[in-house]
Amino acid sequence: MRTDQTFITRGEEAILAVSLELAGTKWKVALHDGRRETPAVHAVAQPQAAARVQAVLDLIERHKEKWSLPADVRVVVSYEAGQDAFWIFRALQARSIECHVVDPASIPVERHKRRAKTDRLDVIKLVINLRAWLRGERDRMHVVHVPSPQDEASRQLMRDRGQLQKEVRQHRDRMRKLLATLGCWDDVDCKTFAGRLARNEVKCHDGAPLPPELRERLLRECERLALAEQQFVALEKTRQANVPAPARKRSHDLTRLKGIGEVGASRLALELFWREFSNRRQVGACVGLVPQPYDSGESQVDQGISKQGDRRVRALLVEMAWTWLRYQPGSALTQWFNRRTQGTGPNRRARRIAIVAVARRLAIALWRYLKDGTIPEGAQMKVA
Repeated sequence: MRTDQTFITRGEEAILAVSLELAGTKWKVALHDGRRETPAVHAVAQPQAAARVQAVLDLIERHKEKWSLPADVRVVVSYEAGQDAFWIFRALQARSIECHVVDPASIPVERHKRRAKTDRLDVIKLVINLRAWLRGERDRMHVVHVPSPQDEASRQLMRDRGQLQKEVRQHRDRMRKLLATLGCWDDVDCKTFAGRLARNEVKCHDGAPLPPELRERLLRECERLALAEQQFVALEKTRQANVPAPARKRSHDLTRLKGIGEVGASRLALELFWREFSNRRQVGACVGLVPQPYDSGESQVDQGISKQGDRRVRALLVEMAWTWLRYQPGSALTQWFNRRTQGTGPNRRARRIAIVAVARRLAIALWRYLKDGTIPEGAQMKVA
């Protein structure tokens, strides 16, 4: 079988498409210039990150010479979004190489019950889809919008805050459950609990002292709890100062609305509204609150929402929608919710379904408020 058959039509731009299949020990690299039936596939396994990126660049240069491509040929690299995040994108962009990060769930796959799946097959599929995407077939894959280094780093402020809150709750719940096994119902949330435990003043249900092993474990839990609380307090003191000025302004504008607190506004500003949206459909799709119908032949099924995008933002918007109903009773969103759920009685499922729609509409309304200054219809502002 010949592998040098030319598939590029006359006048079409020559492009060297490169795709990466990332793994911890090695990367699979597929290169395709459109002039041969199958792409060239190589593996790079350098132990250092910089050396591995340089190995990919060396492969590109070697194949440009081997395939007699111009020195200034357009080189496009793609890889799937994953735990490596965007550092590869930035490393290639710094070397003036076009790069795209792909949503893995957007790549079409075979629907056979048992299909072959290897890194080699995946990287070949990815480079073929990349060439088709460059030709204008946008349904082959969806490209992820890459945040700036500052926007990506600023997210850690609110994510770390949420993780510390979770750790504090876990330590307290663990201590409460350990004490409950001995019939001790002492309040572990009390600030004096650790001191009373150290003085051996915490007793079982019958007044007997705690077993030494359990007491030592509880003391260690108290130490870890104290450390988590100390880090949480320190983060709260410095969080606002560390938030970038644009995000701080967006957060301040959001907190002017009743029903939106300072923490929720900061999370929305850092996790969602750093993006530039063109229309309301993009906002709804980004947070994963749009319906996904299944209409094929006689089968019509409502699959619920897509649940794409950041799950933290989606959960926050649903929570914020409930508070919006409470603190903005005269707004158009609240009135729409009341009309939709009127007459359902104790049917909580109908309310849970309707609140998802409120969350999507609220996200769109807040986006318009930040973009154009349009206050959501009927919404009230906080008194200065």
